[in-house]
Amino acid sequence: MASAARTASAAEKIPAASATFSPPAENTLPEGDYGKVISLGEKIFMETGKYAPQYVGNNLNCVNCHLDAGRKPDSSPLWAAFVHYPAFRSKTGKVDTLASRIQGCFQFSMNGKVPPLDDEIMTALQTYAFWLAKGAPVGTPMPGSGYPKLKKPTLAPDYTRGEKVYVQNCALCHGADGRGARADGRQVFPPLWGEKSFNWGAGMHQIANAAGFIHANMPLGKGGSLSEQDAWDVAIYMNSHERPQDPRFTISVAATRKKYHDTDDSMYGRTVNGHVLGTP
Repeated sequence: MASAARTASAAEKIPAASATFSPPAENTLPEGDYGKVISLGEKIFMETGKYAPQYVGNNLNCVNCHLDAGRKPDSSPLWAAFVHYPAFRSKTGKVDTLASRIQGCFQFSMNGKVPPLDDEIMTALQTYAFWLAKGAPVGTPMPGSGYPKLKKPTLAPDYTRGEKVYVQNCALCHGADGRGARADGRQVFPPLWGEKSFNWGAGMHQIANAAGFIHANMPLGKGGSLSEQDAWDVAIYMNSHERPQDPRFTISVAATRKKYHDTDDSMYGRTVNGHVLGTP
């Protein structure tokens, strides 16, 4: 039987649009032990450092990159992740399952440790994703999956322009130093760079991913208010600051860039303001 190879980027071939799929309402959560596991998955998703502290190495929560408890289209919603895996990913060079994809999020986006496959945290997150995807077509690209893919900007993304966009639109929540905001011991707004943010292996360090997410969703509650050019510019500004080392680091920054970051989409190993990004 003939078949076509499917990759994790399949959903990205559809133009960004309002999702036609709606996950089940929270008040329809099942009762009993099954519902308890779903509820635990949601709690982990919303307050990852509180409910999975042994695997988290920064101040981020899953919901910071997957908005509205993993429900919001165009912010890599969790319901889309469930129906689009297993899939081949160029990042790992193999077919990843949903479980291995979640493990990667802990390793890179959370700058933490990989939970074992049989850990209750992995079970809860996958169960939550399964419940959110109730009624979604399996293996079929859907509008709103992933982050939107913006067209290449008219002008090359620029640090100086991006800094102006950041000061005017982002610093109020994320701070002039990019380290977010905390209140009563909780991270209210996530850090965008620095030691408590995602590391150099996370997908959000890629300029195109960041630009697509920003344009669709930022400033919070005002998605689409920035021009695409502004989104590209502020994305390169955000990703031109230091952050935790890529856990795949080998030998040197130059060698690691050549192996994992040899693309215009990554600032790792490039010199910005006299500093080679990725070095202490």
